[in-house]
Amino acid sequence: MLRSSLQAYSVHLFTATGAVFAMLALLDAAKGDWPMMFLWLVVAFIVDGIDGPLARKFHVKANAPKIDGQLMDLIIDYLTYVFIPAFALFQSGLLPGWTGWLTIIVITFASVIYFSDTRMKNPDNSFQGFPACWNMAALVIFALQPTFWVILAIVGFLTLAMFTPLNFVHPVRTARWRAVSLPVALVWTGMAGMAAWQSFEQPQWASWALVVTTLYLAFAGIAQQIIPHTRHAR
Repeated sequence: MLRSSLQAYSVHLFTATGAVFAMLALLDAAKGDWPMMFLWLVVAFIVDGIDGPLARKFHVKANAPKIDGQLMDLIIDYLTYVFIPAFALFQSGLLPGWTGWLTIIVITFASVIYFSDTRMKNPDNSFQGFPACWNMAALVIFALQPTFWVILAIVGFLTLAMFTPLNFVHPVRTARWRAVSLPVALVWTGMAGMAAWQSFEQPQWASWALVVTTLYLAFAGIAQQIIPHTRHAR
């Protein structure tokens, strides 16, 4: 019993490191060190991908009930997925004048509403609506450096997509196509880390890999809604 409790609370402590990585990312963002900021966000992204399976493995709700792991996860996710990436888009100069102000207001306002929506998770553990992964969107924007009109179009589309019945896969928890989704997510993480490590001067093949994996993760859930899910009879 004691061992199970210690393991479960250790998972909570592991999840809490995401707040530290968020602070380190924010400190680098304040200095305008965008590559280092995104490296810390990638580390936080990895922690977020690992702590869920660990929480389920060690039954944290039963063995460590004094701490609400889901609430902790949501707080950290809002910082690393929304708040810091929105600040980076504003402060970096990629969105001049009114476009930067509009972007941070739209992203932070719409995302906090989405995070509070009780319908954000589907029965198959996919997300209903774009799951406010602005860290991923911002990193791709920094890596590809599109014009501010393209950035505005991306922000507008993703914001609207948060409040639609469109599905977005969870690479770890959505069972359908997980054999593809999980490796794609791992490749995305590797390419994202490479782009940030190389100060967004990554080779062209890495940029293409980032684009292709991003498109898969963005549209796989929608494709699953269109393509019937056939079950093999036993």
